[in-house]
Amino acid sequence: MRAVRGATYGEVFAVKEFRVLFAGFVLLIGGDVIKMLALSVLVYARTGSAGLSAAAYMAGWLPYIVGGLFLLSLADRVPARALMVAGELVVAGTCLLLAYAGLPVWGMLALVLATGVLSPVFLAARSAVLPEVLGGDAYVLGRSVLSVASAGAQIVGLAAGGAFLAVAGPSGALGVTALLSLVGAVVLRFGLPYRPARGVADREGAGRGAVRETSRVNRRLLADRRVRGLLLAGWLPCACLAGAEAMVVPYLGGQGQAGVVLAAAAGGMAAGQFAVGRFVAPAGRERLSLPLAVLLGVPWLGYAAAPGLGWAAVLAAIGAAGLAYQLGLQRRFVDAVPEEVRGQAFGLQSAGLMTGQAVGAALVGALGEMVAPGQAIALAGAAGIVVALALTRVLRPDRQHEALA
Repeated sequence: MRAVRGATYGEVFAVKEFRVLFAGFVLLIGGDVIKMLALSVLVYARTGSAGLSAAAYMAGWLPYIVGGLFLLSLADRVPARALMVAGELVVAGTCLLLAYAGLPVWGMLALVLATGVLSPVFLAARSAVLPEVLGGDAYVLGRSVLSVASAGAQIVGLAAGGAFLAVAGPSGALGVTALLSLVGAVVLRFGLPYRPARGVADREGAGRGAVRETSRVNRRLLADRRVRGLLLAGWLPCACLAGAEAMVVPYLGGQGQAGVVLAAAAGGMAAGQFAVGRFVAPAGRERLSLPLAVLLGVPWLGYAAAPGLGWAAVLAAIGAAGLAYQLGLQRRFVDAVPEEVRGQAFGLQSAGLMTGQAVGAALVGALGEMVAPGQAIALAGAAGIVVALALTRVLRPDRQHEALA
């Protein structure tokens, strides 16, 4: 069979709709980092409680499991552009209320939790549009670009957030995030064409409410052995990585040094995604999924030897580079999922990823109460290796895909 030609980053960025999605995504990630940082500082300034400040920083991620279980069908039943624009407007309104409404701390946390329930729906709409905009290997490279941009936007967002906090205070930083969201809404509204909702093709779900339909399609997706395997392959290795990263602060005993290591991990992730996307052919990416997933865990074993800051950063960067294993799963996931429920499938993938990372961090954190932080990190790395090997049948491309690639 004829081999599929690998796409280039130039071809990806030549597509106007992708450029619009890319711009909106960068604004979204950067603004979200600034928002959660500013909210954390605002809560700490009002209460003096480190625990409440940490809870505020994580509050935006907690509702993912609720939205993933009960509302994801909306991603296929409402036109994607409308959902994406609505998501930006919700963020803008939330930030303005947090900054200027004078809400009590419990009210601010409740607002973030309530609006966060819809976040997986908005994110699912974005993810499901990408394979409609980019086909074949261009889609895989598009996902690679967005992953690199996510790492960069997080680093820039943290730096910019610190600058805004120093100049304008937390309320001013939240106002900046609201402005970024409004700009994102305008970019998406006028930069993307209208596309009808995919769910109209799913006659079986017609007439059901969002909660019932979400539950039905989730069961349908998880019952499919191929889809279930690809979901687990995306979730479990990342949960182990999140567990290792969650112990970096107690391992180094300070936020400043931990920031260096976590920034190195973000840089390693970006470098891995770029290198594998740019220099490896489509079939090669799929063959590399298993060794890269194993690589995700191996370097963290070195923390058992108590490395200093420099080596700790190097090991974290090498480990996070293994996240490029996901590039070999992207095309297979799109092929495995029915088109009429593609939005919910991507939403389930994201919700499970967020939930798995939270669970992984909690489990390794509990382990850190019983053993030294370096040992807990090493055990998280070992768990990542075991998980990757247990998923060998999924991470290795099947012969049919290898022939077509």
